[in-house]
Amino acid sequence: MSKPFDLAAFDPFLDRLLDLPTIYTAGLSPDGTQLAWIWSKLGPTTQLWWQPADGSLAPRCLVDDGRDCDDLIWARDSRSVIVGQSSGGDERTSLLQVFLDGRPARRLTPEEPDYYIHGGQLLADNRHLVYAANVDPETCEEIEPALVYRHDIETGTKRVLARPEKAAFMWPAVSPDDKHVLYERKDRDPSGCQLWLASVDGSGDREIVNVGDKAKVDGAWTPDGKRIVLAAEGTTHRRIGLYHLEDGRIDWLLDDPTRNIEDAVWLRRTDHLIIEEVRDARAIISLLDPASRVEQPFRPGAGTFDPIGMTADGHWIAWHYAAQFPTRLVRLEKTAPYAVAGVLAEHPTRPGIAASDLAAAEDYRWKSVDGLDIQGWLYRARQPRGTILLVHGGPTHHDEDEFDVEIQYYVACGFHVLTPNYRGSTGFGLAYEEAIKQQGWGGLEQADIRAGAEELIRDGIATRGRIGITGTSYGGYSSWWAITHFPTDIIAAAAPICGMTDLVVDYETTRPDLRPYSEEMMGGSPQQAPARYRERSPIHFVGNIKGKLLIIQGDNDPNVTPQNVTDVISRLKAAGIDYELLTFDDEGHGIGRPANQRILYRRIADFFARAFAAS
Repeated sequence: MSKPFDLAAFDPFLDRLLDLPTIYTAGLSPDGTQLAWIWSKLGPTTQLWWQPADGSLAPRCLVDDGRDCDDLIWARDSRSVIVGQSSGGDERTSLLQVFLDGRPARRLTPEEPDYYIHGGQLLADNRHLVYAANVDPETCEEIEPALVYRHDIETGTKRVLARPEKAAFMWPAVSPDDKHVLYERKDRDPSGCQLWLASVDGSGDREIVNVGDKAKVDGAWTPDGKRIVLAAEGTTHRRIGLYHLEDGRIDWLLDDPTRNIEDAVWLRRTDHLIIEEVRDARAIISLLDPASRVEQPFRPGAGTFDPIGMTADGHWIAWHYAAQFPTRLVRLEKTAPYAVAGVLAEHPTRPGIAASDLAAAEDYRWKSVDGLDIQGWLYRARQPRGTILLVHGGPTHHDEDEFDVEIQYYVACGFHVLTPNYRGSTGFGLAYEEAIKQQGWGGLEQADIRAGAEELIRDGIATRGRIGITGTSYGGYSSWWAITHFPTDIIAAAAPICGMTDLVVDYETTRPDLRPYSEEMMGGSPQQAPARYRERSPIHFVGNIKGKLLIIQGDNDPNVTPQNVTDVISRLKAAGIDYELLTFDDEGHGIGRPANQRILYRRIADFFARAFAAS
């Protein structure tokens, strides 16, 4: 029998975890001399920071103005950074130009837009900006599809460079010579995407790569701007190629059905493509010479190393991460095996944390109801009082052997944690990723999660009646599914965070660019597949709930909107089902502010402890 749960006893450890700055995104300047990144947990909002790429100066904060910094793109001349900002998690991005010479920052787009902007690349003339926005050029009203714009910063005038027919997420990329814009369309089918090329001067727009109406292809410019690196879906796997701008020729460099290659990029000042292969949820990075097609491994040491660029003096800058240390940016030696030469983006006053204080990620396997092999990461508590299934979002995503504050806190509180990579996850091959579409959301991927809980019981790791489930977004949906469909000896309690409850409401109220994703996963829109949308919506099964329920939601969530919560609460009340509710008026899709995370993690730990004690 575990000891009574003393929530306050774990507060010092949680405070230490939340005191660790988290790097969300980072970029090396075009000239290879400077590094910019976005840090969270240093204040109520995320901040933009800077440091020389050689580490010769301490990190310096560039933006801390009370708005969240969400993404960044360097200007061509390496003298400024374009940062996308939003407020309260609303994802309504405003673009800010931040100068490194101390000049005041310049707001480039409306501070509180009523539409969504993606991208934001400044041309070499430092006057024109290219981005995608779902706003009508004449009425300035929000519309469904995003258009590609060239925005004159000085006059405020905008010219439409491309007009896709249907809504789709896109991140326009301007060629190094500022002549072309590469972007994606989903006009043919929500399951696929094609590459299009628009002229920056507005003179043309055409499709350049189509590997099938239902197949996806990603593209990224080579440093010389003469070619585009392709990562294209086939029937069984992805292949990597080079599209030649001059004549439209494609050279396929890697086409191996035995490998799960997920991405490729050609970075400045390098002669190689960076190949990202994922084997059983572990990233395997290699360097490919496009001329000789010789491939060499890139593994400087333990953990995962993922390059983001090469400095002007020939050093790789890379992400480095594993479960037992916070993700960091490192500077590597110039030659193989590329040993770590130094650590960048280290906060001068925030202490680290010892690996011995953190739980390791254990590769855990089980079979689902149809015999499919499923993998997850198991984190073991030293004095367990129960088990938590922490389900990732997406679902087109996968959990890795990577540091996570939430996981480490729950383990310290005495909960085993399993993060299942159910079918539909990336990291296990294209067939595994596509398998979720066979039945759609609420299909066999939920059986995969249940089978993981049952395997933990058989292995003596988990105890019946003392297993809970939580997760954000699709993890929240999976939590709703479990508590409305599984018996309490398998799932005793659920804490869905920003999870869909009614898939029709979700489709109708989400961001326009996200609707095609629902259509892809569900085999059509609610009008095309009404029965499936209804039977896969947990809201229609709340009368089955026998376990404990804690509902968490960000009030500004534009992805899974609060209507998902208000509607399901009406059903819960009508059915006489008890529930707890925790909302945040300054959060969107996910709970990201440190003060709110402290409230959230403590509440979830206490909730599961009470639920397991009652069972």
